[in-house]
Amino acid sequence: MAAGFVRSKLWDVLSGSTTRTRLPDVDVIYFDAADTDEAIEKRHEDELRSRMPNVPWSVKNQARMHVMNGRAPYRSSLDAVANYPETATALALTLGADGLPVLGAPHGLADAVAMRVAPTPAFKDDPALRAIFERRIEAKRWDQTWPALAL
Repeated sequence: MAAGFVRSKLWDVLSGSTTRTRLPDVDVIYFDAADTDEAIEKRHEDELRSRMPNVPWSVKNQARMHVMNGRAPYRSSLDAVANYPETATALALTLGADGLPVLGAPHGLADAVAMRVAPTPAFKDDPALRAIFERRIEAKRWDQTWPALAL
């Protein structure tokens, strides 16, 4: 699980919210460079929906997501997460061998914990990607959900 699902839960807790923020989707990511057929993602979504039909699942193979931003192919799910637009969104959870959750935060947790929205290096340094970052901030309107957010 990754991105907004993880970030929003963290911000809900940090802001003292007793109810979970409703999300447009629950991001589930995986990495399979050998099979990037989008239809497989849809099958995974269908399987998840059959188990939990009220959850808006979004399954994405990170091995094909580099194309969206015109980037070089990613090497792993965590490499893809590192290239998400915001540092606070560049988070992923997986289960370790012991069954306990393991957090991946390639840009650290400082921005997420400080409830600060900042671009990842790729989205900060590339003018076209920076424009995408700026549009996302406007469109998401996160400051209305979490007033303490620093934009």
